[in-house]
Amino acid sequence: MAFADINGITLHYEYLTEYEDEPVVVFSNSLGTDFRIWLPLIDELTDNWSILVYDKRGHGLSDVGTAPYTIEDHADDLIGLTAHLGIKKAIFVGLSVGGLIVQSVYAKKPGLVQKIVLCDTAHKIGTADMWNGRIETARTAGIGSMADAILERWFTKDFRDQRKADLSGYRNMLTRQSVEGYAGTCAAIRDADFTEAARKIKVPTLCIVGDQDGSTPPDVVRATADLISGADFEIIENAGHIPCVEQPAALAELLADFINED
Repeated sequence: MAFADINGITLHYEYLTEYEDEPVVVFSNSLGTDFRIWLPLIDELTDNWSILVYDKRGHGLSDVGTAPYTIEDHADDLIGLTAHLGIKKAIFVGLSVGGLIVQSVYAKKPGLVQKIVLCDTAHKIGTADMWNGRIETARTAGIGSMADAILERWFTKDFRDQRKADLSGYRNMLTRQSVEGYAGTCAAIRDADFTEAARKIKVPTLCIVGDQDGSTPPDVVRATADLISGADFEIIENAGHIPCVEQPAALAELLADFINED
């Protein structure tokens, strides 16, 4: 485990740097998860990339800090972490709220971003009423009260029926997150709108979505790809909102093809 003091909070991260001459790939994960969701994907990667994974504020082993947050707070944390590690340029992969964070990183510091992968995310996610309801429920009834509905959006029915132990583990990951960190990040998503910022992205971009994503369905992700000049769009079959868990080999193949393109 590794920790760094960034912007007045402690962030938990792992930086795998065996391959100094190869691209650095930075992964930013979804609401209610920690960086362990990327491990099945990393196990499938055969390319020699340096990889950075981290727990955003309010999640995993990182500090909660002062909630509510903005997406810009999360982006500043990630920019600060890359600076702390001496990363000058990287490929950023963002899942769900992680995709909003990556879009904000590009808006704030485009020179840091070599390529972008937006996975199961959008330029704007959900409505204010939806997020306000989720914040209220998390604070009054707990994250566990929403767990069944959330897991239905995260994973396909086949996954939920056939991988009971895995489902239980990811439920534990979700329900053991900080309520204030979860609610604070819900507020950040509620207030984020990168419609105009997406139109200004000028680096190679790949948008990916699970065909059964219940949080950011394919048409939502496709609409974001349409905003970004030259963006590619791919659908992963038999996957929900977290294809790095459900279909890591398929996601690894898409990432490798995109990252290795000249």
